[in-house]
Amino acid sequence: MVETAGGGPDDGTAEVLDRPLPDGVRRRVVQIASDAFGGLTVAELPAQLRQYARFAPNRRAKFAGNAMAAALETDPLFRQRIGEKFRETQAELAGALDAGAPPPAADPLDVAAAAYVLRPAGWVKLVAAAGEEAQRADAERADEESRAELERLRAELAQARDHTRAETERLRAEVESAKKEAESLHRKLRSALNDVKRGEAALRKVQGEIDAVRAETQVQVSAAESESRRLKARLGEAEAALEATRRAAREGRSVEDMRVRLLLDTLLEATQGLRRELALPPVSVRPAETVDAVEPGRMTPKDIAARALSEHDPAILDQLLALPQAHLVVDGYNVTKTGYPQMPLEKQRLRLLGQLSALAAQTGAEVTCVFDGAELAAPVLLAPPRGVRVLFSKPGVTADELIRQLVRAEPPGRPVIVASTDREVADGVAKAGARPVASAVLLKRLS
Repeated sequence: MVETAGGGPDDGTAEVLDRPLPDGVRRRVVQIASDAFGGLTVAELPAQLRQYARFAPNRRAKFAGNAMAAALETDPLFRQRIGEKFRETQAELAGALDAGAPPPAADPLDVAAAAYVLRPAGWVKLVAAAGEEAQRADAERADEESRAELERLRAELAQARDHTRAETERLRAEVESAKKEAESLHRKLRSALNDVKRGEAALRKVQGEIDAVRAETQVQVSAAESESRRLKARLGEAEAALEATRRAAREGRSVEDMRVRLLLDTLLEATQGLRRELALPPVSVRPAETVDAVEPGRMTPKDIAARALSEHDPAILDQLLALPQAHLVVDGYNVTKTGYPQMPLEKQRLRLLGQLSALAAQTGAEVTCVFDGAELAAPVLLAPPRGVRVLFSKPGVTADELIRQLVRAEPPGRPVIVASTDREVADGVAKAGARPVASAVLLKRLS
């Protein structure tokens, strides 16, 4: 059928297109060739297109588009075969083109592409008209886009103006607020300067009072020094007796001799503390003032009792460690597992011992830290810190029992403080004369 249509002198085979194919028409032509490509055998394809025979239509149009467009232009037989396949699928459009009356409702680009492949009479005009229509459509689309862009820019300009106006108003309000705040700060500054002047006057007054107190204190110190000389004489006698006792203690080697010597050291420090306590101004208390009663403006016994330290106050530990020859015994793992149980045991021991060393240096008290050694597979390589005695319980002996042994080994009258939250340990050492303190209190004091 194509051979008949393309053989006459009045068909469109002699027509020549004097300009390049419009882009839209060229894309439709390549798509027509790609769709019909699969219906041809490899022998029916031009040699340069046979390598694309197995490609999918979309992939063929992408990679072989230029080659197919060139073959349609230069190979009439290939174009005729593609036209035959097009007539089979688009018979209505092909018939209308052969009749010289393309459908008015058809896309001009589709009509131009079909005319280029089928080459009916007047196909050049159809292609040229399609190109002009495409250019006109592109121009209209560009014009619409320009109008839309212009409207968008106008809207953005109006929005920017509104935003600028609002921002200006906001900045004006902030400036007004800043001015008011500056005025308020100026007033506060003037008030603060007045307060400073009043404070300086009060400071000068207090300085005068301090000078008067210093003069009075100097008089009291002179009286205290005379009393101190008298007590030093008594202390010399006590020290002589103590030296004799020490010589006797050095001759003995029993545990009881050691206990007696430690108790004498405790008494000596108590005597020295008494000497410091007596280094006061002359006593001005009268017997009538020792009677328990409430005077006008004074606190009642109930108020005084309310000032006692709580059992959970770390200050109570400082008071206990300030006693002469005080001995602090620490239940090591009980304290570390109360304060920082998430750490490994080795790091728990190192952290606690470092804190106890600092406490021993601050208070001068004897410090012994006891750890449970029942689960140790090998001896612990540990250098005890300065001022802290470190003990591990033997196999078969718990740390609680070792603590009780340490308390029982102390002479009666020596202040012994045991830090443990274990209720059984606290009750046991309390019966032996020691003072139990909760682990949390020790941790507060260490921190």
